[in-house]
Amino acid sequence: MASTKILDTKKAIVSEITDKLKNSESVILFEYQGLTVSEVSELRKTLRETNAEVKVYKNTLLKRALDDMNLNLDSFLEGPNAVMFGKNLLEPIKAISEFAKDHDKMKIRVGIINGQTADLTVIKEYASIPSYEGLLTMLAAGMMEHVRNLAIGLNLYAEKLEN
Repeated sequence: MASTKILDTKKAIVSEITDKLKNSESVILFEYQGLTVSEVSELRKTLRETNAEVKVYKNTLLKRALDDMNLNLDSFLEGPNAVMFGKNLLEPIKAISEFAKDHDKMKIRVGIINGQTADLTVIKEYASIPSYEGLLTMLAAGMMEHVRNLAIGLNLYAEKLEN
């Protein structure tokens, strides 16, 4: 029989995981086995810049926290896993996807985006969305095209009136 101290510690960890799951817009579960310590440190630093963090929990404790939130990810909770908790939606997903592209040994398994389970294809779609600045640039370029076409049309009309 486990002591009450150990049980209280485990309950506190499950509560911590549940809080992190509720307060994160994006959560990614990934395999980190085979990465060196320096690579994991590099990943943590990159994610910290995007307001995200990486934690490693026992799968049984993670399963209990997921059960509390009515999420079933049992098929992914085998082997060594790490969890990325992101306060923002896109930036952490982009950062971890880029890191996974550069490091073959890291495999993204599943995600939770805004409280809903997301498979690998959905995660890749989110990772391919341009950044906020990129979207603004695309919007500005689209608007400038219409202004340019209007200017060309007005210039042609003015030349026609002169003749």
